[in-house]
Amino acid sequence: MNGLPTLDEIRKAPKVLLHDHLDGGLRPETIVDLARDCGHELPSADPGNLATWFREAANSGSLERYLETFAHTVGVMQSAEALTRVAAECAQDLADDGVVYAEVRYAPEQHTSTGLTLDQVVEAVLEGFRIGSAGPDGRPRIRVGTLLTAMRHQARSMEIAELAVRYRDLGVVGFDIAGAEAGYPPTRHLDAFEYLQRENAHFTIHAGEAFGLPSIWQAIQWCGADRLGHGVRIIDDITVSGNGGEKLGRLAAYVRDKRIPLEMCPTSNLQTGAAASIAEHPIGLLRRLHFRVTVNTDNRLMSDTSVSREFAQLVDAFGYGWDDLQWFTVNAMKSAFIPFDERLNLINGVIKPGFARLKWPA
Repeated sequence: MNGLPTLDEIRKAPKVLLHDHLDGGLRPETIVDLARDCGHELPSADPGNLATWFREAANSGSLERYLETFAHTVGVMQSAEALTRVAAECAQDLADDGVVYAEVRYAPEQHTSTGLTLDQVVEAVLEGFRIGSAGPDGRPRIRVGTLLTAMRHQARSMEIAELAVRYRDLGVVGFDIAGAEAGYPPTRHLDAFEYLQRENAHFTIHAGEAFGLPSIWQAIQWCGADRLGHGVRIIDDITVSGNGGEKLGRLAAYVRDKRIPLEMCPTSNLQTGAAASIAEHPIGLLRRLHFRVTVNTDNRLMSDTSVSREFAQLVDAFGYGWDDLQWFTVNAMKSAFIPFDERLNLINGVIKPGFARLKWPA
């Protein structure tokens, strides 16, 4: 195939997604429907106008306005029926974008305001992913694993960690903490992480997005994170000299040497101020230095994005070809929280053949 991959071509590629928030990916039409059913007041009842409002609020540069967007998505996700619908549509939308494996995260504690128990929340979401993963012939189009998130400013991380372990054979593949990094270090939840390690369970930690190297260091060296959510600030431990040489500090070298996966979300990082443009995003340098970089969406509604769009922007900014996109995809599949043999089957049986067909069409 001549030239760089186009967006339409990228949509046909088998892709892997590790960092996607369920409450950040609703369809605007669904928000309007659910809000009408539960009496939640929205900025607009028109799906098109509402989509614009979400995008503009997320791009405003105001953290207050950005967080307000989640008040509206979480606000309509307070019943089992709503959670099942949102999860089913999430799986369908990801499959339509060519994603073959996804790990989608959400915080169960945020969906109990009308009386659902944590277990009921988890079961409703798992049912939605089961429904949405099936194609018209009943065969799965996508595999979705769930990550249960605890909020760093709350005190329920042990409870959520135990919930993740309880459902780990039913579709929950791991645990996460999210929320404001500054003032809420991951070590506040050390008991939860130590419990997960004792239970041989997987977890990722939001770290190095808005806050710097101490957040990354604590997540890895104190808490034992398998992966880093975002991790863009690892760039602060890399010195680039005038002649183009790079020198890695001890933490950056450790992250690279240990192949600790970085769940990078380029568009989202622009909205939160972690990077000024896609071309200036640390992902370019980190890919060149062979860190275990993966490409993700974070919040598809707020960022008006998809995995294919994220890849297309990287192609435009860095001139990436099919080999680069396959490298990112294999990185992500290697880093997934499912058993090794299942990861290998997807890499060798789905991902590599899929990219081969795009690189060398018949």
